[in-house]
Amino acid sequence: MSSCLFASERLLFTPATPNTDAIPLIFAFPNEYTVGITSLGYQVVWATLAMRDDLQVSRLFTDTRELLPRQPEILGFSMSWELDYVNIWNLLESLDIPVSTTSRNNNHPIVFGGGPVLTANPEPFAEFFDVILLGDGENLLGDFIDAYKEVRNSDRQTKLKALAQVPGIYVPSLYEVEYHSLDGAIKSIKPISSQIPAVVQKQTYRGNTLSASTVVTEKAAWENIFMVEVVRSCPEMCRFCLASYLTLPFRTASLEASLIPAIEKGLQVTNRLGLLGASVTQHPEFEDLLNYISQPKYDDVRLSIASVRTNTVTVQLAQTLAKRDTKSLTIAVESGSAKLRQIINKKLEQDDIIQAAINAKTGGLSALKLYGMVGIPGEDSEDLDATVAMMRTIKKAAPGLRLTFGCSSFVPKAHTPFQWFGVSKQAEKRLQFLQKQLKPQGIDFRPESYNWSVIQALLSRGDRRLFKLLELTRNFGDSLGSYKRAFKELKGQIPDLDFYVHANWSCEEILPWNHLQGPLPQSTLLKHLAEATSQFNSSQKELQLLNL
Repeated sequence: MSSCLFASERLLFTPATPNTDAIPLIFAFPNEYTVGITSLGYQVVWATLAMRDDLQVSRLFTDTRELLPRQPEILGFSMSWELDYVNIWNLLESLDIPVSTTSRNNNHPIVFGGGPVLTANPEPFAEFFDVILLGDGENLLGDFIDAYKEVRNSDRQTKLKALAQVPGIYVPSLYEVEYHSLDGAIKSIKPISSQIPAVVQKQTYRGNTLSASTVVTEKAAWENIFMVEVVRSCPEMCRFCLASYLTLPFRTASLEASLIPAIEKGLQVTNRLGLLGASVTQHPEFEDLLNYISQPKYDDVRLSIASVRTNTVTVQLAQTLAKRDTKSLTIAVESGSAKLRQIINKKLEQDDIIQAAINAKTGGLSALKLYGMVGIPGEDSEDLDATVAMMRTIKKAAPGLRLTFGCSSFVPKAHTPFQWFGVSKQAEKRLQFLQKQLKPQGIDFRPESYNWSVIQALLSRGDRRLFKLLELTRNFGDSLGSYKRAFKELKGQIPDLDFYVHANWSCEEILPWNHLQGPLPQSTLLKHLAEATSQFNSSQKELQLLNL
């Protein structure tokens, strides 16, 4: 099975031949091959490592592996989904490596992790990792390997202390967290010695050549797709959005130097092209890029575009996509309420949303998917009515266009202005309300599981004390019921579910990620939070003053 998976790969880079003294390294994705190989981040990091002759790199997935070294010195995980921690646990056990960093000795590899989940808030998973790489891998990865080579023959503790000196490298075991009580808030987070930096700064790559696929395969979840990153971050800065705040500043790939050469190279091996980024259509030369892809020589190319900004949906964009075998387009509108869009800083007018639907239909697309959210701080029942009214208006304005409304519950994320808010306990009822209102209108309503939102919030706001809880839930199975059962069993030893998930946290509180510096300082996030809450109605403002 495994050889067949790897045999289908067409590489777009040349792996180096490892030298005799190369460091044996395993680079793992804690999920199945088809999922992992579709992750652009995983592909790029793997290629970056495999192009070095001082490393001998083997890949590991939950269902397949390359030939693994007997004594790996480094084991890395790329983590894209919170719940993949269960697979990290299983893979560590299958390799006979202690799950907890404190139980490892000089014979065990240095276990590192990276990816969006760990860059946002690594604390619930801190126990797994000797080293966590915070931020963009472009420079950080090389700095990590070079620093490791300097101390390759030292003992474990010396290695960790040396690696902790590298900007962007976080060694959780070298920081001590104190709590006001076992089940209380955090009192302090301090390095264990003055040689360890008090704050670790997320690393930002500022070049204008962004990522592109390093491998194309029919075995990927997106079959035979060549992906190219058009933009990184998002200039919109919706106040709940991790993809925007955590990855600032907004950067665009150079059309001539980066995008066109990458696309030309990719389209030699496949005719499926995916343009990635949180806000692809806001690339300043997006129209030129579309014109380039619209050339007759690319007539057989199938084009997919990640979610696009609503007011950039032109008839030309819709026509290009329709001609390129794309039937639908995805836009994030969050809510039909103008008040809520103002609270979250979504700079969108109702007319823009309706025009996007009209343009999509005029350009020949058959479907439009809108993304929305319930439980946004400041939301009340009128805002839900506004969303229902908006969907009705769109249906009238673009008859025949198949409408899908995907809806999630608000989940607070670290390093965003809404990190202090909890998940609304009303969110589940609100999803049910929308379902009841929209289904009879012939609108395909797709709610994300509210229970999953609760678990997501727990892991996105959690601290190190959750490790015990994760251990228990793994034994109970990972449903919401298992988490609740584990909380019951740990009562008095850690805070309750409510504290992590539903509570609004005070702005004075020490957050689990206080020692990890994102792109914006706390003071800026608080300013953005104040701007948002100034839009709340008076009863919500009072509630706000009590909680925040």
